[in-house]
Amino acid sequence: MTDLAVPVIRAAKSRRRRGIAGVSPRMIAAFLIPFFLPFVLFYIVPIIYALCQSMLVVRRTAGEFGTSYTTFGGFTQYIQAVQNSEFWGSIGRIGLFGVVQVPVMLAVALLIALLLDSPLLRLKSFFRIAAFMPYAVPGVIAAIMWSFLYSPELSPIVTLLQDIGLKPDFLGPSAVLWSIANVSTWLWTGYNMLVLFSALQAIPQELYEAAKLDGASNWTIALRIKVPIIAPALIMTTVFSIIGTLQLYAEPAVLQQISTNISSTYTPNMLAYAIASGNNYQQAAAVSVIIAIVTFVLSFGFMRLTSRKAQA
Repeated sequence: MTDLAVPVIRAAKSRRRRGIAGVSPRMIAAFLIPFFLPFVLFYIVPIIYALCQSMLVVRRTAGEFGTSYTTFGGFTQYIQAVQNSEFWGSIGRIGLFGVVQVPVMLAVALLIALLLDSPLLRLKSFFRIAAFMPYAVPGVIAAIMWSFLYSPELSPIVTLLQDIGLKPDFLGPSAVLWSIANVSTWLWTGYNMLVLFSALQAIPQELYEAAKLDGASNWTIALRIKVPIIAPALIMTTVFSIIGTLQLYAEPAVLQQISTNISSTYTPNMLAYAIASGNNYQQAAAVSVIIAIVTFVLSFGFMRLTSRKAQA
C-alpha cells in the first residue's frame, strides 16, 4: 500500500462513519424521529392494544348479578364475531360495494386523467381543479350535501324526475347502497385522477412523437402507451381504494339519519362502533382486528396478483 493511498482510505472510512454524503447518523435520526414517533404512538401501539383487548373476555363471579372481571379468553371473541350474522351481512354489503364502486371510480378517474393529458383539450387547469374540488370537501359534509339531494321532500333532482313521470327512491332498500357508492365516487374520483394525471405527466413526450410518426392516433396512444406505462399508479390507487372501502363509515352513518334502510351494523366499521357503544370493547376490538386482517389480505393479494401478471 502506497503512502498516497492511506489518506484516501482513511477519508473513505470517515465518510462512512459520518453517513451518506457527509450527513451524520444524528442528523438522519433527527429527520426520522418526527415521523416514527407518531407512527409508533398512534399506529403501532393502538394495533397492539387492540390485539391484547381482543384476547380478553368479561366474566362474572356468580351468575348475572355477580362481580365482573376481565380474564384471558383466547380466540373466544373472534369465534363470537364470525358467528354473528350481522358481521357477515356487513361484509357481504361492503364486498358488493367494492366490486362495483372501485372499478367504476377508477375508470372515471382514468378517463378524466387521459382527457386532461390530451393535447386536444383546452382550459386544462380549470377542468383539473373542477375535478379535484370534491376531494377537498370533508366526507361528512359531502354526505350531508348528498342527503339533501336524496331526500324526497327537499331534493330538486327528485322533484325534476317526478315531473317527467319517474319515481326515484334513492334511499330505498335496493338503491341505498348505490347512493352511498355515488357519494364515495364523487368524493374520491378527483384524488385518484390527480395521482393518475401526475403519472401521465412523467411520461417522456418523445414516446408520443415516435408513435405519431408511426401513424398512431391519440386513442391508440392512450390505450397502447399511456395506460400500460401508468399501470403501477393504477395498482396503487386500487390498493388505496380497497383499503378505503373496508373503512367505509362516514357516508352510511350520515345517511342513516334519513333512511331506515341503513342499520347501525350496515358496514363492518359501523358494526365495530355499535358493539363498542354497548361497552363490549373486547368484541369490538376483535371485529376491528378481523377488518384489518381482511384489508391486508385483499390489498396484498391484489398486489401479488398484479405483479405476477406483469412478470408473465
